[in-house]
Amino acid sequence: MGLMKLEHYTVKTGDLAGTISFYENVLGMKDGERPPFPFPGAWIYCGDTAVVHLIGDAPTDADDTGALDHIAFQGQGLSDFLANLDARDVDYRERDVPATNLHQVFVEDPNGVTIEINFRGEATG
Repeated sequence: MGLMKLEHYTVKTGDLAGTISFYENVLGMKDGERPPFPFPGAWIYCGDTAVVHLIGDAPTDADDTGALDHIAFQGQGLSDFLANLDARDVDYRERDVPATNLHQVFVEDPNGVTIEINFRGEATG
C-alpha cells in the first residue's frame, strides 16, 4: 500500500475572492462544487478533482505558511503560461532542473503559498 496521488491541500485565507481569482485566472483552474460547510470557503478544481480547498475568513500571516513549503502541479504550454503571468503582472521565477528535460515555474498565491508548475519536455536550456 502506498500513496497514489495528491488529493488536495487546504489554504486558510483572509482574502477568499482574491485567492479564488488567483487560482482561476493565473493558474487556469476552476472554482467548483463544494459541500455546504457552515463556514466560507471554496473548492478549486484541476480537471475533475478539487485539489485546492480554501477556508475563508481565516486571518493569516502571509510570511508564515507553517510547515507548508510549496505545492506542485504538472503543466503544459510553457510559453502561453508565461505570457499569462506577464499579462497579469504576476511575479515568478523559473529554473531548468539539471540533467533533466524539466522546466519549473514558481509563483506565490495571495497567501504566500508557493506554487510550483512543472513543464516536462519544455526545458529552456
